[in-house]
Amino acid sequence: MTEPTADLARDLVAAQFPQWAGLPVAPVARQGWDNRTFRLGDELTVRLPTGPVYALAVAKEDRVLPALARHLPLPVPEPVATGKPTEDYPHPWSIRRWLDGTAVQDAPGLDQERLARDLGAALTALRAAPLGDGPAAGHHSFYRGCHPSAYADQVQDALRTLASEVDTEACEAVWAAGMTTVWQGRPVWFHGDIASGNLLASGGRLSALIDFGTCGTGDPACDLQIAWTHFTGDARRAFRDAVGLDDGTWARARAWTLWKALIVTAGDYDHDGSQRRTLDAVLADPA
Repeated sequence: MTEPTADLARDLVAAQFPQWAGLPVAPVARQGWDNRTFRLGDELTVRLPTGPVYALAVAKEDRVLPALARHLPLPVPEPVATGKPTEDYPHPWSIRRWLDGTAVQDAPGLDQERLARDLGAALTALRAAPLGDGPAAGHHSFYRGCHPSAYADQVQDALRTLASEVDTEACEAVWAAGMTTVWQGRPVWFHGDIASGNLLASGGRLSALIDFGTCGTGDPACDLQIAWTHFTGDARRAFRDAVGLDDGTWARARAWTLWKALIVTAGDYDHDGSQRRTLDAVLADPA
């Protein structure tokens, strides 16, 4: 994994886009895993993938984001320029428009039911967007948009590892329920990583969707995991109502969420306990 720095971002911009060479470069407060993001002046960002598999998303986002933006009720990142690999940095990279807002996970005092309804409406609009040349779910989306059975072996391995720590029988029941359903509609757009860190809020409301690196076309069940990872109680129910999808899709969404919680916990990466809490929510509430 390549660890990009502000100095690297500054050097890349200066060499390839000298019109912006004088602008200050600073890391954003909260970073993701797939990319490192740096603010470039007041209106731009530099986005540097951390490895070759994540760099595959650069060309895809450059192509699909302008098309999707025309059909969504919320702003999405706007590509401005695409950088080339160099000897010091071996991946393509991008410059985007800056979007004002605070990540939902860091925005206190949000009305969670309104957030749930707004997000449900945005995902409904995303599903309705024309397919165009949207990429079919697969390796590029880390199999989001495919059937969750793509990760059946990982679930089995995790359950063996956690056999003395989790309710294996309950987990197997949730997984089995998801395995007995399939998406029966035409392929639709999915985001692929709807999480509180990829949603921006401003003025007390949802204001933007970011990080479309795992987007594609297929089964939208993967976009519902936030029902258990973020929402609770009435907000979870409001999200389900706003999304407007069938029971089978929710069963697969629950299986997707179970998979992630299990593999992170089994891999000993759940440092803040969030995946344990998600697992408890998945087992307690089918939404």
